[in-house]
Amino acid sequence: QLQLVESGGGLVQAGASLRLSCAASGKWFENYGMGWFRQAPGKEREFVAGIPWHNSTTYYGDFVKGRFTISKENTKNMAYLQLSGLKPEDTAVYFCAAEYYGQGRGGDEYDYWGQGTQITVSS
Repeated sequence: QLQLVESGGGLVQAGASLRLSCAASGKWFENYGMGWFRQAPGKEREFVAGIPWHNSTTYYGDFVKGRFTISKENTKNMAYLQLSGLKPEDTAVYFCAAEYYGQGRGGDEYDYWGQGTQITVSS
């Protein structure tokens, strides 16, 4: 079982960069695929980025267009989402999620979710 805690959100201006962190407590973190999702007010949750348990590739939502980078550091039980070139439409609550032996894809069924961290991008 994992518990996930996100941090690193905040209020930024358009064009800024942020790094979100996802701290995982529990065993066998190296066996979990990780995903980042976001949900804006009045909108459905959408897939942002994912990385498989084996760390060999990454996946991104179409809207990312090279602006974000997901990474996973097994020795520290941490996952990260580096965001750059933020736009007002990136304003949302960002969640990290974990799936046991997951492939890190948006359509996967993730087993554990964090509480989310708010990003607000002003124009």
